[in-house]
Amino acid sequence: MAITPSQVRGARAMLNISQDELAALAGLKRLAISRLETGVTDPHDSTIERIQVALEAAGAAFFETDAGVGIILKRDSDPRP
Repeated sequence: MAITPSQVRGARAMLNISQDELAALAGLKRLAISRLETGVTDPHDSTIERIQVALEAAGAAFFETDAGVGIILKRDSDPRP
């Protein structure tokens, strides 16, 4: 499943990380993250994969159902008890 720009924005917000931080985690430039999130560009599959791997390593989990797509935080990433 390829993650969507909305999922990237949402995961960043849930993880409380900036575009700069995500770019560093994914080994990309911040501009690549910004352009993906705003839909300005259609990134390569490898770029999406790097972003997804970085977000998952930070604690996000992505899913897709018949109803749509979503994000959750892994239990050990959630600061709540």
